Amino acid sequence: MITVKDLYFEYPGVLALDNVSFSVGEGSITALVGPNGAGKTTLLRCIAALDEPVSGGITLDGVDVLENPRDCHRKVGYISDFFGLYDNLTVEQCLRYTAMSHGMNESGWEAGVKRASSRVGLGVRLQQKAGALSRGLRQRLAIAQSIIHSPKLLLLDEPASGLDPEARAALSGLFKGLRDEGMTLVVSSHIIAELEEYSTDMLILKDGRVAGQRRVGQEAGAVSSVLMKVTLARPDSRLVEIIGGASGVSDIRLDGRHCWFRLTGGDAAASDLLGTLVGQGVRVSGFTDVKAGMQHEYMTVVRPGAVRSADQKTAPADNVHDAGEEARP
Repeated sequence: MITVKDLYFEYPGVLALDNVSFSVGEGSITALVGPNGAGKTTLLRCIAALDEPVSGGITLDGVDVLENPRDCHRKVGYISDFFGLYDNLTVEQCLRYTAMSHGMNESGWEAGVKRASSRVGLGVRLQQKAGALSRGLRQRLAIAQSIIHSPKLLLLDEPASGLDPEARAALSGLFKGLRDEGMTLVVSSHIIAELEEYSTDMLILKDGRVAGQRRVGQEAGAVSSVLMKVTLARPDSRLVEIIGGASGVSDIRLDGRHCWFRLTGGDAAASDLLGTLVGQGVRVSGFTDVKAGMQHEYMTVVRPGAVRSADQKTAPADNVHDAGEEARP
């Protein structure tokens, strides 16, 4: 659905995106995460053809975004972190106005209003003014406006900001429903535990670069590598060399008696590696796969030292506060 290649974006004196390349598959929900200032908002705006990069390319459903921004707008729905509504208009009028701005004719916007309002649970509030809606319902109206033209891609920047737990849960269900209807979503948020409820993929930005991309949750079964942890009875200087020499091993991280790495090949490869370690006299006291969620995966990339410390002491917290919304210059 999305292909980004060698993307650069610069604000005066700040390189916001630095050689960013990745792809997003159709029908996925990608969690876009990273520390403040990582480039998340800038990346979303470039994909939505709202900001033009210095160089690089973006293809969206076969359309060159930089050469055909208007065609891109027809395929994309976008909600910024600070969205606005016309408070004096009713829900129906807001949706009708958005539909007409997309060039939809009367029959098209009438069907679009019904469809979009029903999707977000606002069908009974069409005559209520936007200014009278709660924060959660305003968020739903903004989403309805972004999908009224039935886009193939929906980009959301901090969509759950300011919502109560009940509204957040409803939003999660809505996103999964949109995906089931064939829409592709990219969601930027700093609440990683919440993203894990509905995301199929995770894209990590750090300092304007792609620091990692992987499948998550139930979708992670499509990935052949698993995160492993070895614990030794006493430190052994040979550990990294032995593990690194095994087939299917990557991303090795060592901290004293503890070592983390990714391994492909399933149980057979794990059994062979454990046999090699024991056979060479390494005093192994623990050898297991780590049931890592998005929180752990994120911290492994962004703050590997913090992950090692947390693994040795206690499980990490649910939320990563420094993965918050990006402060744009």
